[in-house]
Amino acid sequence: MKKALLVLCVLSLTLGVVLGSPERLLAAEGDRKLTFGYTCMQLSNPFFTILEQTIRKQVEANGDELITTDPAMDPIKQINQIEDLISQKIDAIFLNPVDWEAIRPALVALKNANIPVINFDAEVKDMDLVTAYAGSDNKNAGYVCGIDLAQRFPNGGPIAILDSPTMNSVRDRIDGFYEAIDGKGFTVVYQKDSLGDLPTALRNTEDLLQSHPEVLAIMGGNDPTALGALAACKTANRTDILIYGVDGSPEAKAAIAAGGQFTGSGAQSPIAIAEESVKLGYKILKGEPYDKRVPVKTFMINKENVDQYGTTGWQ
Repeated sequence: MKKALLVLCVLSLTLGVVLGSPERLLAAEGDRKLTFGYTCMQLSNPFFTILEQTIRKQVEANGDELITTDPAMDPIKQINQIEDLISQKIDAIFLNPVDWEAIRPALVALKNANIPVINFDAEVKDMDLVTAYAGSDNKNAGYVCGIDLAQRFPNGGPIAILDSPTMNSVRDRIDGFYEAIDGKGFTVVYQKDSLGDLPTALRNTEDLLQSHPEVLAIMGGNDPTALGALAACKTANRTDILIYGVDGSPEAKAAIAAGGQFTGSGAQSPIAIAEESVKLGYKILKGEPYDKRVPVKTFMINKENVDQYGTTGWQ
């Protein structure tokens, strides 16, 4: 009787490990090599490149593996790539959506596969389908740009916004910008989806300068957008138009330090976001307590303080 009871106890413990959560599986397997997936909007954006490099460095320092994909702003491609990562039996994924709504099928597939999702930088619409989130205070990043603009033009005036509505991070930035200029006499005479990239922003700014040459300033949803606007303005010899971006990228900081029309950037730190994302990933897999949301601060970089942050790297 005692022998039968012992066998039942052993079977119960074994099944508990086999059928348990990823945390229990990890604990049971000890030092098994972990495999993480990484997907972002586009690796052509330096912000996501440094973020991926920082995550990779930390993951590989732990003896684990990072598999990186680049959907290049194609939401369908991103879903297909995530399905491929699932088939490779990744343990967790660091995920930044191309489209905050269209990503849902991939999130459902990850949940069905019991793979933790560390959503970073830009939130997905269905936050109940992610395990945790680490990202900048994007609303504040846009807000500080609006405050700076209002101080430079106390009487307001016509302005343009180059946004990207499918990117929730950019939506939050523009919301913050609108909040800062509300009631300050500004009129948005041109607002266009610039897809978060330099070439599209350049073309849209060329159109803007033809249709609304009276604009005083341009707000870009990120630094590549702002740099596209800068290139178009320089080509058209419209160096009187102030330009704002968000990121605090080395290229933007160099333009700000040069003293030209690139006036400021709502700065964030991809390095800090990456570090917080990695911490979350390991805490989740180890079954340790973790915060569902980890905010990373944002702040204004302009001509007055750019020297303290440097122009050759990210803060």
